[in-house]
Amino acid sequence: MEHRKRLFCYIVIAAEICLGSAQVLRIGGIFETRESELVSMDELAFKFAVNNINRNKTLMPNATLTYDIQRINIFDGFEASRRVCDQLALGVVAVFGPSHSSSVSAVQSICNALEVPHIQTRWKHPSVDNKDTFFINLYPEYTAIARAILDVVTFFKWRKLTVVYEDSTGLMRMQELIKAPAKLNLKIRIRQLTPGNQDARPLLKELKKDREFFIIFDCSYRTASELLKQLSSMGMMTEYYHFFFTTLDLFALDLEPYRYSGVNMTGFRLLNFDDPWVASTIDKWATDRVQGPKQESGLMEGVMTTDAALMYDAVYMVAVASQRATQMTVSSLQCHRHKPWRFGPRFMNLFKEAQWDGLTGHIVLNKTDGLRRDFDLDIISLQEDGTARGIVEGTSRLTKRWIKVAVWNSYRGMKLMEKPSREKNTNVTDSLANRTLIVTTIQENPYVMVKKSDKELVGNDRYEGYCMDLLKELSNILGFTYEVRLVGDGKYGAQNDKGEWNGMVRELIDHVADLAVAPLTITYVREKVIDFSKPFMTLGISILYRKPNGTNPGVFSFLNPLSPDIWMYVLLACTGVSCVLFVIARFTPYEWYNPHACNPSSTLVQNNFTLLNSFWFGIGALMRQGSEVMPKALSTRIVGGIWWFFTLIIISSYTANLAAFLTVERMDAPIDSADDLAKQTRIEYGAVRDGSTMTFFKKSKISTYEKMWAFMSSRKTALVKNNKEGITRVLTTDYAMLMESTSIEYISQRNCNLTQIGGLIDSKGYGVGTPIGSPYRDKITIAILQLQEEGKLHMMKEKWWRGNGCPEEDNKEANALGVENIGGIFIVLAAGLVLSVFVAIGEFIYKARRNADIEECMSFSTVMEEFGRSLQCYKGVRRRSRPQSAARSPCVFCQPKRPAKREGGRRDSSA
Repeated sequence: MEHRKRLFCYIVIAAEICLGSAQVLRIGGIFETRESELVSMDELAFKFAVNNINRNKTLMPNATLTYDIQRINIFDGFEASRRVCDQLALGVVAVFGPSHSSSVSAVQSICNALEVPHIQTRWKHPSVDNKDTFFINLYPEYTAIARAILDVVTFFKWRKLTVVYEDSTGLMRMQELIKAPAKLNLKIRIRQLTPGNQDARPLLKELKKDREFFIIFDCSYRTASELLKQLSSMGMMTEYYHFFFTTLDLFALDLEPYRYSGVNMTGFRLLNFDDPWVASTIDKWATDRVQGPKQESGLMEGVMTTDAALMYDAVYMVAVASQRATQMTVSSLQCHRHKPWRFGPRFMNLFKEAQWDGLTGHIVLNKTDGLRRDFDLDIISLQEDGTARGIVEGTSRLTKRWIKVAVWNSYRGMKLMEKPSREKNTNVTDSLANRTLIVTTIQENPYVMVKKSDKELVGNDRYEGYCMDLLKELSNILGFTYEVRLVGDGKYGAQNDKGEWNGMVRELIDHVADLAVAPLTITYVREKVIDFSKPFMTLGISILYRKPNGTNPGVFSFLNPLSPDIWMYVLLACTGVSCVLFVIARFTPYEWYNPHACNPSSTLVQNNFTLLNSFWFGIGALMRQGSEVMPKALSTRIVGGIWWFFTLIIISSYTANLAAFLTVERMDAPIDSADDLAKQTRIEYGAVRDGSTMTFFKKSKISTYEKMWAFMSSRKTALVKNNKEGITRVLTTDYAMLMESTSIEYISQRNCNLTQIGGLIDSKGYGVGTPIGSPYRDKITIAILQLQEEGKLHMMKEKWWRGNGCPEEDNKEANALGVENIGGIFIVLAAGLVLSVFVAIGEFIYKARRNADIEECMSFSTVMEEFGRSLQCYKGVRRRSRPQSAARSPCVFCQPKRPAKREGGRRDSSA
């Protein structure tokens, strides 16, 4: 019976050739069926493509495409070999399928021997010897997909991820990623799904426990559908997880149950939905599928998978190649004869030279190995709002759940897509609207306080404060609702010696809470385990201490207006000026006068500036009382004038500063800075245990702060549980509290016995904490910046920090005047003294020349002798010098000789 059928087929073919009718090209399809499906998706796409091509008369005007389909069981290589031989006996121009590797190898060896093109649309392990010359595969080349996976990981800037693969082929697709840690600083964890077991929940539970938030799943779309269900049951479909599926059919899965979960999901898509022709073809496919057999569960109704689209493009490739084929006959081939088809190599070259735009993009085959190495992959991401639409309305149901974020090309790499204008203007509330976030906080005045009310309050109404107002403003801007919970252990969050965290930080790490809105300081160690928004408040560490007791002015407080250095310099200046005045007065001849006015011929002369009188003149001018001794010579008057100017400035400065020192009640504080605390042990000091202030001193490498931490850690009572306990200790004991400056400002406004000591030790800020990788952080940051620009953050701080206030001090403590304030007057005084010395020398020389005899020279020794006599007259009286007729020394001063008057004539006139 079987031989009769074959004979009939041969007769039909011969008749068609002899009658010269339209050429009929037969293609063979070998498809594997599963127990759960009557007809495979590849077979449906195979028939759908043949029917569409035959309807399009412009594509193959002189030929008709027909097919022969054979069904086999999975992994039955012997049956596949027998069926392909039957098809070759009928006369086929190409063989399609099967899909699994064991059957593919058997079919491929026969096609190679008989030189008939074998077309494949599934991933196949590359042959080692590369002798499959009649093999064509439209599935993207695996090494290119490996590079695409690495580029996606690099694009998302992942530093730690887990790879979960289904079979050994997954490791081949991950080879580029596995080699990447050495150059990209990646930490990769690789796990395999249990073969033959669809329950992956034990593995997922382990990943959740280890806080693996970035996971790559390499599996089929059937396995991916089951994994998504199990991920949802494990509570892992949240915004903190990012799943990347390498299957090309992720877009075809029914993801409606997970669409609003907030989960980040990314995948590849080979189908080109942007092409109207592709969209129209897919709509026709969907219409046929609704009327045909029921599809697999997990897929959207009427969707075309990537394998089906590749099969459609493969059949379409036969039509494109046949357009260029002329005078080609199809002959019956026998497997046992090993006589190849003589048109096979020619038809194979037409396949490799063909280029066209199919459902899966532009198709170009490598002429060497027949693989598809140049292709585009859409990087798609799951979205919630459904704003994206296909170009053709009919495809909107396939694209509305996905947004194309980038296009990856096997040669050009990744290219990001520009967001449409409508999406660019989308409000920041899009992904936070209608969400309920868990907010952890800590009770701390004035940030979070229990609201006092006569009625019983529930929910968020139980609390009030700065952070509650901030949370309300963020909710109004971003559109989310929230539930406030106090942290269980009442701590902010610190790391112990084992690396474990506590407090609010731990709750964020464990995803118990979505946000931490509290006075939570942004620190380096916290930033490594959680994310922070931009700071909503800036501050620093300072010292809270009791206000020091006031002290009344002392008995000698009149000396306070000038510093001790100035007092010493004034005394030295008074002594120095008196000595200079004494010397100059002795040196200048104009300070010597005749005490006997009635006896001009007296040889006695007198000088009022004795050493005692010189000191009296200086002291009198300093005390602004004057003296009966006044200078007569120009040089001594210069000294006196400069000294008077000096005393004028000194006395004026002293008087101006004296009133402040005598009226201000000065504070006697035992400490003025952190250095003072570190240098003493009498006053105990500390901070809140497991807080950022404690961590700052614990991690600091500055010697002063290391010393302070050694003190705090050595005393069990130095660290307190919370700020309230620390404030009580400051008020009742000799204790200094290290805490944030904003808290000190709030406390000192309400307790006038407390104050801030010194300035800020560091600079930091409070931020809203989120789990690491949270999508809320950037949106919270934008909202905080908006509140800052609108001035609402400042208004909220004024609202909660403003208290009754403390009475201000009458005026600030006056500062003693130092050298930098009035040091210039000493320079003026010194300059005046130097000038007076030069003037005195000039006067002495001038007078010496006048006293010299006419035409007589005065020698240098005479000058020095005259100067010596002036200094030896301590009582201010000496005799005038007379010219000597002895042998003269060399002249120093000379002048022309003038005629002398006769002595006798003067005597006569006097008689």
